Amino acid sequence: MDNIWSDIKVELKESLPSHAYNTWFEPINLISHTDAELILEVPNQFFYEWIESHYRNEINNTAESLIGKNINIKYTVAPEKRIPLESNTAFAGKIVKNQYKPNLNRRYTFSNFIEGSNNQFARAAALSVAKSPGQQTFNPLLVYGGVGLGKTHLLHAIGNYILEEKESARIVIASSEKFTMDFISSIQKNRTVDFSKTYRKADVLLIDDIQFFQKKEQTQEQFFHTFNDLYQQGKQIVMTSDRLPQEMNGLTDRLLSRFESGLVVDIQPPDFETRVAILMEKAEQNGLDLPYDTVEFMATHIKNSVRELESTIIRLLAYSSLSNCEIDFNLVKKVVRERLGNGAPIDISANDIVKRVSEATKITEKDIIGSSRRMPIAEARQISIYLCREIMGSSLMDIGVQFGGRDHTTVLHACRNIEKKIKIDKRIGYLVRSLQQDLTFSLI
Repeated sequence: MDNIWSDIKVELKESLPSHAYNTWFEPINLISHTDAELILEVPNQFFYEWIESHYRNEINNTAESLIGKNINIKYTVAPEKRIPLESNTAFAGKIVKNQYKPNLNRRYTFSNFIEGSNNQFARAAALSVAKSPGQQTFNPLLVYGGVGLGKTHLLHAIGNYILEEKESARIVIASSEKFTMDFISSIQKNRTVDFSKTYRKADVLLIDDIQFFQKKEQTQEQFFHTFNDLYQQGKQIVMTSDRLPQEMNGLTDRLLSRFESGLVVDIQPPDFETRVAILMEKAEQNGLDLPYDTVEFMATHIKNSVRELESTIIRLLAYSSLSNCEIDFNLVKKVVRERLGNGAPIDISANDIVKRVSEATKITEKDIIGSSRRMPIAEARQISIYLCREIMGSSLMDIGVQFGGRDHTTVLHACRNIEKKIKIDKRIGYLVRSLQQDLTFSLI
């Protein structure tokens, strides 16, 4: 198993074009393994997503053919490489003096963490801990929330802030999987004392994704003693997880009680305004000048993850550079639909248009479809008919069927009437344009 990744790479090199192999497989490293699992390190998140979407089957099939059985392949993103000391004099002394050299991602700071109502409390708690580690009731601090919402960003931001303020601070940051693998390795190599020193001499212990401690009894036992030792010394402990402690099955009661003994805060998916701010920030960081309506379109459809928002910007840049094409609205639609996959909304329908007009005019959907000739209702009906014609391109007859069986001459009259009003009535013009823009945000 020590040589399995090298063997897999040899097979892949023979079966893939040289440029594909050199670009996507040469940089991957094997960092640990068991008889049933490989953990591979890739340079960045986009690299991982590309491997998963384009080469997952090739890797799995090659591994299976060499080993003779299915094997679980996991990926971890490499920590950002440190800037050479001579090019970073402001931080150089701290690296020289600080023997711990934590694998902190320098890009994750409080200053570039986009704050919104969904994460305001979690950010405030993390910053408070960073300013006064181990000196308040926020110990331990546990930040929980779904995948890609910024938990890891806050974890690294705490470490970066403390290290900037106190160059000698001993910061240890690790995922729960790394803690587990370090523990197993220490047993195999008879170096449990070194393992204890690494984690129990920390001033600040930052552990990511503690939910993976579930059902690992010996690891839980070791972490329990590490936790107690640090806590009794007044050292700061910060953890992240994807769920509340009480929702983690397979954790011992005494460990759960430790997790809940401090402050537990959550991060929710970002609201629309926060998503727009994140996209604009990431676009600016990558030197990408996107029109606001394009940003608004992406924020409308990609709702659940900050990581997905960031990945969308990276994917746009990749498509643009690899295909040598401009980033326009059609390319954005293509990328967003790919990101959403099977979860993308279906094409817009007459019912969708009626519903949106109803919301904008405060006329019920039933009245819009009905027979009332009252002016506000008739106006809303004609706007709906006009939009069906403009956006969907439906025939006059089909539209008539959708609106209570009206004949094609009535539908044509409605379309022409709204066309005239758009030119002479500012209120109608603004309403129709805003509805049209809103509705064309559908992924058709």
